[in-house]
Amino acid sequence: MIVYDKKLVRVPFDDKILIFHGDGSNNGHESRLNIISCTKTQRYLLKGCLIFLAHVTTKEAKDKSKEKRLEDVPIVQDFPGVFPEDLLAPSEMKELSNQLKELADKGFVRPSSSPWRAPVLFVKKKDGSFRMCIDYQKLNKLTVKNRYLLPRIDDLFDQLQGSSVYSKIDLRPGYHQLRVREEEIRETTFRTRYGHYEFQVMSFGLTNAPAVFMDPMNRVCKPYLDKFVIVFIDDILIYLKNKEEHKEHLKLILELLDVVFLPC
Repeated sequence: MIVYDKKLVRVPFDDKILIFHGDGSNNGHESRLNIISCTKTQRYLLKGCLIFLAHVTTKEAKDKSKEKRLEDVPIVQDFPGVFPEDLLAPSEMKELSNQLKELADKGFVRPSSSPWRAPVLFVKKKDGSFRMCIDYQKLNKLTVKNRYLLPRIDDLFDQLQGSSVYSKIDLRPGYHQLRVREEEIRETTFRTRYGHYEFQVMSFGLTNAPAVFMDPMNRVCKPYLDKFVIVFIDDILIYLKNKEEHKEHLKLILELLDVVFLPC
């Protein structure tokens, strides 16, 4: 057997396996093999050299997209629930364990026996860390949509004309600051290898989450909207021309958030 990428040749000889390791001194740029004539080969044989005949063929790369899927396998296709679709990489499994513990310690999730079971997936962020996301696509299709009107980004930018000083506040826990009604908690259930869990607070990925969160945000900041504050879901932007006055407005908004306990 010839393993080209490792420059190995394994040859059965009597009851042993001879292993020949190639010389990598040429850095893989050209072949070091020399073609010899039949006459020269016969001379080597007369000297007692061992000659092996090898048949070399190319190995085509498999197209994994054409491999059999679960639904193509007889019997197995009748039990899709036994085989999880959302297999995670080892690094993601470690992250899942850590984030589950953190969510449980904060009281955001709890073990569930609900028949709902959304899959978990991870999205890599710019800093290299992972964001755990729940795929609520099936639940969202059955959800009555909240028609709360979200502001257009273009309209928000128009309000910034003439401003030169900005402060952006990102509400760190985001949606997790809103509790889910007890009778609806079971619908937020997601599955993991560590068991099923359900959210007691609003989870990312729910179709109505942005609208539901935007409503209280607008009510909290209503006295200052369109004056020196812009709110878009869990982001707050404070804008003004004057730096000193901007400091006063920033302090005002932070005091407001402190009263309603919306940590940044």
